[in-house]
Amino acid sequence: MRYAGIDIGSRTIELVVLRDGEIIESRQADSGFDPMTQAKDLLAGVEHDHIIATGYGRHLFELSFDALTVTEIKAYGVGARMLFPNVRTILDIGGQDSKTIALNENGKITKFEMNDRCAAGTGKFLEIMAHALGFGMDEFGVEALKATKDLHINSMCTVFAESEVTSLVAKGEDRREIALGLHRSVVRRAVGMLKRVSCNGNILFAGGVAKNSCMCSLLEDALEQKITVPQNPQMVGALGAAILAGGIC
Repeated sequence: MRYAGIDIGSRTIELVVLRDGEIIESRQADSGFDPMTQAKDLLAGVEHDHIIATGYGRHLFELSFDALTVTEIKAYGVGARMLFPNVRTILDIGGQDSKTIALNENGKITKFEMNDRCAAGTGKFLEIMAHALGFGMDEFGVEALKATKDLHINSMCTVFAESEVTSLVAKGEDRREIALGLHRSVVRRAVGMLKRVSCNGNILFAGGVAKNSCMCSLLEDALEQKITVPQNPQMVGALGAAILAGGIC
């Protein structure tokens, strides 16, 4: 039997297929302006017996494909435990939301917090700031780490922060120092969410922003502990949905 999980996010769509508890297929695509067409294309040629959807677009997927759905919180909790059984806290920063999840020793969710009303502290925030500074997303974190000091950014509102960055650039401030200040502002917000939920035990960092080396480094400094980043941090939700589709968990 083949069990699939699809995570339809605001920026990307991830697909994972399991057979006998092992990943046999994983795919990713941009959500675009028509995520259901993108999802259909992603599923093309993929054999599966059951599928569960999660993410922002799960309800639309349910209507379009007559599939079951699960919340992102549950999917991420299950996926994280599959990858790293000792994980007790999950931080996920995606394109347009961020979430923190606390798990007990049995992997059950005990508390969570989610920011899905504002782009502040999300991948979209970092994307807009990188563009304002003339950096590509792949180089944004790398260049920020080269700064010897950071410039404090007062606002976490995307609109106001972009205006503040533009003003700093116009004053001749170092772009790398501005970039480091922006990363620190996101980290402060993430650490606040983590502490309100739990910082006990091993922490897993998931989502697209987990691929940003500056974010990982600053988080470890702020938390004074190592964090775990999966090889494919954007696949955690889809993996959890696939596991649930198979009743493995």
